[in-house]
Amino acid sequence: MRWFVFLFFLFFSLSFGQLKVVATYPWIGSLVKEIGKDKVSLYVIAKGTEDPHFVVPKPSHIAKLRDADLLIIQGAQLEIGFLPPLLQQSNNPRIQPGREGLLDLSQFVALIEKPASVSRAMGDVHPEGNPHYQLDPHNIPVLAKAVEKKLCELDKNNCAYYQTNLENFLSRWNTKLKEWDRDFEKLRSTRVIEYHKLYDYLLNRYGMVLVGTLEPLPGIPPTATHIEELLKTAQKVKYILQDVYHEKRTAQYVAKKLNAKMVVLPHDVGAVPEAKDLFSLFDEIVRRLSQ
Repeated sequence: MRWFVFLFFLFFSLSFGQLKVVATYPWIGSLVKEIGKDKVSLYVIAKGTEDPHFVVPKPSHIAKLRDADLLIIQGAQLEIGFLPPLLQQSNNPRIQPGREGLLDLSQFVALIEKPASVSRAMGDVHPEGNPHYQLDPHNIPVLAKAVEKKLCELDKNNCAYYQTNLENFLSRWNTKLKEWDRDFEKLRSTRVIEYHKLYDYLLNRYGMVLVGTLEPLPGIPPTATHIEELLKTAQKVKYILQDVYHEKRTAQYVAKKLNAKMVVLPHDVGAVPEAKDLFSLFDEIVRRLSQ
C-alpha cells in the first residue's frame, strides 16, 4: 500500500502542471515532443498508418479533447472528415475555432495547388490547397517556431524552457537538412507517378517531375480507362510512389508495364516502423528513394 501511494503521488507530481496537448497527426506530435518535452502531456488522434483524410472518431478522442489546453491541427481542411464532430462533442470552449487553444499549422506555410474554384466534378479537392505540406522538410522549422510560440502563450512560466528546446531542435534539424538536400539533389529531374497527390511538396522542393497520379481525380479510386491512358502517355518513369494505406495492386501493375520501381514511402511518423520521429521519417524517405 505504501508503494502504491508513493507511485500515485509520483505520477501526480510529474503530471501536475503539464500543458495538455492534443495533436491530430503523429508528425505534429513528434514536433510537440521536441519543443514541449516533459512540460506537456501529449495525445495523438490519428495513427501513422491511417489515411489522414479518413480517421475514425472514437470516444477516447472526445475525452482527451474535453480536457485539452491546446489542439494542434494540420488544417487546410485535411481533418474535415472527422474533427468537427469530435470538437462539438468535446464541449471544450478553449479549443474551438477562433480560440487561443487551437493552432492551425497550415496558416504558417505557403500552400500549393490552391484551386480557383471547386466543384464535385474535381474529386476530393481541398479548396485551401494541398494539405500535405509536412513532406517538405524546409517547412518544419517554421512550424516548430509556431508550436514554440503557442506553448509560450499558454504556459508563460516555462517559455524559456520551450525556447531552449526549439533552439536545440533547429540546430539538429538544420544539420540534417543539409544532408537531406544533398541526397535529394541526386533525384532532381527524376520522373515519378504517385497514387494520391501526397508527395507534391517533396517533389516540388527537389525538382522531381510528377508525370501523373494513379487516381484519376483526388480521392477517386483508379479506373481501368484512366490507367490505360496514363500508360500511353507516361515515359521514362523511374518510380511509382505508393503510400501505406491505399491498395498496392494498381501501382505494381503500372510499375511492371513501365519498367519502373514501386516505392512505398511513409507520409507520417509511424507510417512504417523505421519512421519513429520526424528525423527518421525523412531519413527513411531518402533511403527508400536511393535504393
